[in-house]
Amino acid sequence: MGAAASSALTGLSLLQLRLRHALPASAQSRAARFWAAALGLAAAAALGAAAWSTRDRRRRRRQRRLQQVGTVAQLWIYPIKSCKGVPVNEAECTELGLRSGHLRDRFWLIINEEGNMVTARQEPRLVLISLACENDSLILSAAYTQDLILPVKVPTTNVVRKCRVHGLEIEGRDCGDEAAQWITSFLKTQSYRLVHFEPHMQPRNSKQIVDYFRSIDKVPYSDTSPFLILSEASLADLNSRLEKKVKANNFRPNIVLSGCGVYEEDSWKEILIGDVEMKRIMASGRCILTTVDPDTGIMNRKEPLETLRSYRQCDPSDQKVYGKAPLFGQFYVLEDPGTIKVGDPVYLLDQ
Repeated sequence: MGAAASSALTGLSLLQLRLRHALPASAQSRAARFWAAALGLAAAAALGAAAWSTRDRRRRRRQRRLQQVGTVAQLWIYPIKSCKGVPVNEAECTELGLRSGHLRDRFWLIINEEGNMVTARQEPRLVLISLACENDSLILSAAYTQDLILPVKVPTTNVVRKCRVHGLEIEGRDCGDEAAQWITSFLKTQSYRLVHFEPHMQPRNSKQIVDYFRSIDKVPYSDTSPFLILSEASLADLNSRLEKKVKANNFRPNIVLSGCGVYEEDSWKEILIGDVEMKRIMASGRCILTTVDPDTGIMNRKEPLETLRSYRQCDPSDQKVYGKAPLFGQFYVLEDPGTIKVGDPVYLLDQ
């Protein structure tokens, strides 16, 4: 709290003591209630002024350091892990990823009967399933399949299941038999269930997955990070080396940037988009999921992975983290929350 705010509160307290001795006993009770309310309002105003002052100083400090390095070209939310993404024009950035209305990034998960996560690595046709939200209903859709409509709020009577995502346990509330039957019928391989992560549940700790993250970084069903950023320039560079072009959706980024140089995002430390400040943690090591065509659900098991391996390997000192996985896109975590929009400039903070 600033000195002026602290002085104001001290002045109110001294005045309260003087009046307490001057007033008769019958009036002291009413006075006590009045001063309690006054002190409460003064404290709230003081804290608000202090917060605004800190934010204002931070903003002025940023303005002196800002260097625009790009523009937000696309925003994507992937409600169900490994399923189709939803493009949005605006999204709230939270500690656990992007949010737009009831849609949150990787807050739904498909599991097998043992509770293990199921992704497009095992079931490539998952990329053909979409989840949308209309009013208070969720709609699961896929080609040549009748839509399934579910309530946004899963009934609290539904069981909470213990699930495993990359070896770590996490909870998810079962979305019911209808959802399980719909997904199982579409994939036609084995029995699956759909679960939903609820805000009161404990997310996974990113640092337990990769040590580069901080102990405060957490995710629900995402692999490791709440935000994956990719640039159009880097994608264009990759496509210039490929016979069959790929889309950004092959790599499932949350934020796609335009206006920056090829792989320029690899060198950034902190960026600012609107009021949202993000910190880069590490590159994304790519796996076989990138070889699944997002339009057909067919996995070729080769490209673009083989081409990436030819020129996007990690430094030898980082092989214990990435192994032989090529690097494409960068993982970011949240420093200051807020809302971002397509068209927002992206600023590089002082390195």
